[in-house]
Amino acid sequence: MTALTDRDRTDDRWDDGLIARSRRLATRKGRRGGSTGPAGTDPESLQGQDPGGDTKDRGRSPDENPGRDLDPGRDLDLDLDVDLDFDEEQDAGDEALVRAVSGAGNDGGKAPAPPLSPEAQALRTRLDALRQLVGLSRTRLDGKTLAEAGRVLDEAAARRGLSPQHTVVAIAGATGSGKSTLFNSLAGVQISETGLRRPTTAAPIACSWSDGAAGLLDRLEIPGRLRRRPRETSEAEALRGMVLVDLPDLDSALLTHRDHVDRVLALVDAVVWVVDPEKYADAVLHERYLRPLAGHAEVTFVVLNQVDRLPGEAADLVLDDLRRLLDDDGIALGEHGEPGATVLGLSALTGEGVGELRELLGQFTQEKGAATRRISADVDRAAARLRPLYVADGHAGPEIGEVARAEFEDRLAEAVGAYAAGLAAERAWRRNAGKACGTPWLRLWRWYESRRAPRSLAGLAALAAIGRSPAVSAEPPVEEEVTARQRVEQAVRLVADEAAVGLPDSWAQAVRETAVRGAERLPEALDDLAVTLGAAVAVPSAKPPRPTWWPAAVLAQAAMTLVQIFGGLWLVGQIVGVLEPRLLPPVLFMVSGIIGGPLVEWACSIAARGPARRYGQDAERRLRQAAAGCGRARVLEPVAAELLRYREVREQYATVAAGGTRLSTTRQ
Repeated sequence: MTALTDRDRTDDRWDDGLIARSRRLATRKGRRGGSTGPAGTDPESLQGQDPGGDTKDRGRSPDENPGRDLDPGRDLDLDLDVDLDFDEEQDAGDEALVRAVSGAGNDGGKAPAPPLSPEAQALRTRLDALRQLVGLSRTRLDGKTLAEAGRVLDEAAARRGLSPQHTVVAIAGATGSGKSTLFNSLAGVQISETGLRRPTTAAPIACSWSDGAAGLLDRLEIPGRLRRRPRETSEAEALRGMVLVDLPDLDSALLTHRDHVDRVLALVDAVVWVVDPEKYADAVLHERYLRPLAGHAEVTFVVLNQVDRLPGEAADLVLDDLRRLLDDDGIALGEHGEPGATVLGLSALTGEGVGELRELLGQFTQEKGAATRRISADVDRAAARLRPLYVADGHAGPEIGEVARAEFEDRLAEAVGAYAAGLAAERAWRRNAGKACGTPWLRLWRWYESRRAPRSLAGLAALAAIGRSPAVSAEPPVEEEVTARQRVEQAVRLVADEAAVGLPDSWAQAVRETAVRGAERLPEALDDLAVTLGAAVAVPSAKPPRPTWWPAAVLAQAAMTLVQIFGGLWLVGQIVGVLEPRLLPPVLFMVSGIIGGPLVEWACSIAARGPARRYGQDAERRLRQAAAGCGRARVLEPVAAELLRYREVREQYATVAAGGTRLSTTRQ
């Protein structure tokens, strides 16, 4: 908004001769008694303020001159020798008018804020939530999407910083509807020009029923020369606190006029829409203004003007049809004591129904809740436009379910080869158990085979494999690496899609992008895990731990071996003749050792299945947990943080969208 400077106000605001007249008034009072005016008002202090009214035909009473011509600079050469007694009768009224229109003794429209009503407190909560909502969404949504919400916050802050004791009401309508005539009728004085020429009103004209509205009019960018005061009557007292603004035609052929209408309608507290019997169903009025502002029904008045032109019951029929059109536009009607738009018929020319409208506007102004209602309606409209960005129907809650987490971890474990590593660890444990619990003759055979293996081509390859480092030997083929990367990408894509189910499009896209960013180095990290943990459990040289029964099995195998040796030596001694020939005992000893050794080995292999299986499962679990931890840190936790952010903005949006307590209306 373009605020007027003090110099602008001095040169441009309501300078209709009252400033000069107040100086002459002080001069005349100085002649008579040297006083400076009631309450010590210094005429010089009135310079640069907001004077109003006019002294045209000063010699006539206000009743004889109800339409004050407020043309700036007129009658500066009034006769100073008129009857001073008559001047004194108007001195008090003139000085009061000067103080009222100048804003002397006030803060220019910014009054101390009274205690907030429950409705205002609810509105403040909604505005705070909307501010946080915009802040949390800046990095997720584009600026154009949040522009409407930002505008509502700016305008709400601007309006709440101005006088809450005033209600700004605009009179809007199409060409020839009688807006200016109704404006003048409510003001009780000819302010806005009327006539057959179209368009007649070229710029917004304001009429304030009390002082302190300068800041509000500055916000509307209404210059001082277009600011007026109504005629001082008993009826005007009921409208104290109202600022009435007459707008140009909303269907004017001039673009500047329509721009004035759109700009002011976005800033006022309430609107009186004036329609006539010929154009009350005009498409421009309904499609461009009434329908988009359907949520502002509580601050809307729709008056059917020129009912004096309708014969008999035609006015009631037109009013009923007008109500039907408003209902089609989605505007709630304030009937049967319910809050909503007020619809009535009147004739600004004859005065029929104007008194009823004046009474309704007076009650509406005295409630002092129009600004709160207007801002609440703006917040409602902004929330409705933002709903597709924060609410998706049928979504219970943004989270990654346990099933989705388990499937994601399973896919990562499959990609890292956790199951194969567990099988390799189990085989290694059983192979180590076979070496420890096997017969010495079997160990000797295996040692012989290992010594003999390098002489064959397969042995040379095995020896070369032993000579390679674990990191090199554990490196997977290119095909396996590509397959593992594809599995990782598929796992990330599936868990992101699962997390984004039911989210609004913008937030679903944000969740997917977060998952993709986290998964950029995930395949490499899983490869490192496969090399370190997988190789540790799969390399044969890495001996697994032994169970407690292992020493007993080794001793039993050693005993069987000693029995075989003892029986063999005994038999040899008999053959040589050293010992007494008794063939059966040594043979039994040898057979016992020969059979007992493999039997112990077989029993150990059976007993080793359980520990070997547990050892393999433990190795698989370690690798699975490591892969799952890597996936959680890189994918699941960032996605969960994004979902938490969405839950926060969803909660803020729920606060913004909450309608709050509506003000009780006195309009019927």
